[in-house]
Amino acid sequence: MIKVSVKWQKELLRDVEIDTSLPPYVFKGQLFELTGVPPERQKIMVKGGILKDDADWSTVGVKQGQKLMMMGTADEIVKAPEKDPVFIEDLTEEGQVLAVGHSAGLFNMGNTCYMNSTLQCLHSVPELKSALIKYSNAERNDVDQTSHMLTIATRDLFRELDRSVKAVAPMQFWMVLRKKFPQFGQMQNSTFMQQDAEECWTQLVYNLSQSLRSAGSSENPDAIKDLFGIDLVSRVRCEESGEESSEAESVYSLKCHISQEVNHLSEGLKHGLKSEMDKVSSSLGRSAIFLKESRINSLPRYLTIQFVRFFWKRESNQKAKILRKVDYPLELDVFDLCSDDLRKQLEAPRLLLRNEEDKNLGLKPHEKTSDSTDKDAKTSDGEGTSTGNEAQSSVAPQEDAPSSDKETQMTGIYDLVAVLTHKGRSADSGHYVAWVKQESGKWIEYDDDNPMVQREEDILKLSGGGDWHMAYICMYKARVVPK
Repeated sequence: MIKVSVKWQKELLRDVEIDTSLPPYVFKGQLFELTGVPPERQKIMVKGGILKDDADWSTVGVKQGQKLMMMGTADEIVKAPEKDPVFIEDLTEEGQVLAVGHSAGLFNMGNTCYMNSTLQCLHSVPELKSALIKYSNAERNDVDQTSHMLTIATRDLFRELDRSVKAVAPMQFWMVLRKKFPQFGQMQNSTFMQQDAEECWTQLVYNLSQSLRSAGSSENPDAIKDLFGIDLVSRVRCEESGEESSEAESVYSLKCHISQEVNHLSEGLKHGLKSEMDKVSSSLGRSAIFLKESRINSLPRYLTIQFVRFFWKRESNQKAKILRKVDYPLELDVFDLCSDDLRKQLEAPRLLLRNEEDKNLGLKPHEKTSDSTDKDAKTSDGEGTSTGNEAQSSVAPQEDAPSSDKETQMTGIYDLVAVLTHKGRSADSGHYVAWVKQESGKWIEYDDDNPMVQREEDILKLSGGGDWHMAYICMYKARVVPK
């Protein structure tokens, strides 16, 4: 690590650090944050000419304390409007964000699409942003320093995304992420390697769950668990000995297992809640096969589902991808996956939801009968229609409700709000993209720094079956009713 000064226009940037183990485009990312000059516009003069993105620092010959010269113009700052009529070009950047209807994209820092797509999906959760806003910079004794810094970096990056209409360089977040989780800093041929987006998602959510758990860090000490946590109850049985026991655990996502029999998300979820394990039988005195069957016992505000598309292929010694098409709905009903106790809790809220939806359609309300639950779970395969959003908004508040358990009730019905896709044949290569539903109802495809509006019907075409983008993680938002 060496320090240099950089002359840019009339400014002199002192003590700018260069990590010579990283390629020059990382250094350019630092200068972008300091000057606002995008990396592609930067011309940094060094011995032998202009500094190239993939140059070898050892041959460039930069020395401690050396003064470098950079040429390039920064992005123009949009001035506040002064008089009518008001055009979008005259708005402040925050105003442009509101006018455009979606937040900014993220620059790819070098095979960081896995990180960008994860961040865009989680950034779409308003309750998570509310919890992060309350997070203090003060040092913590109950979490390690890098976890604390990563939470701060997440908070600051989300805030910057909300305030910018132009693409943001997530340099600080990326640096802290690699420090906390070194696997995301792996390099090959002087280039950062592609990583698994699901691993990034899991590690980031877990990190936030630890940082936001402490009392005082937010109004809700278990914010992440309430938002994403799923409580499971399981029956573990050995057919050979007849032994049976029960287990309870909390997870942050459900798995959709993919096999030749799985054509729809609901089928994959049922497979994912069943597993076999080899463990010692106390009655047999040896190892035996136990069957574990799980049920959902507590539902989250946001249901995260991972499509288990990657597996380790011994022949090629890498993660291979299952390309099979697996359809998923815009509306997901998980009633059939719930425990008996949870189903009883869901009966009244589901009846209320149905009556509100019928009222909007001009139909008479339903009376609660002995078979109302069976009728209510009208889509036993877990798939509903995409026409319930109007009723959803009239039944319950959907945003800014972190204390949902106190004010609202779950129905077991969820609406699709984000899809993280992967294009390619391997988890460690290819390209990740986020597709996020906005508050206005329109869908935005976040392909790194290039957000684009997409049609809702095209979101359902990301189900796989070829080399096109296919769903790897789906995030659903609970449809709730007031207590």
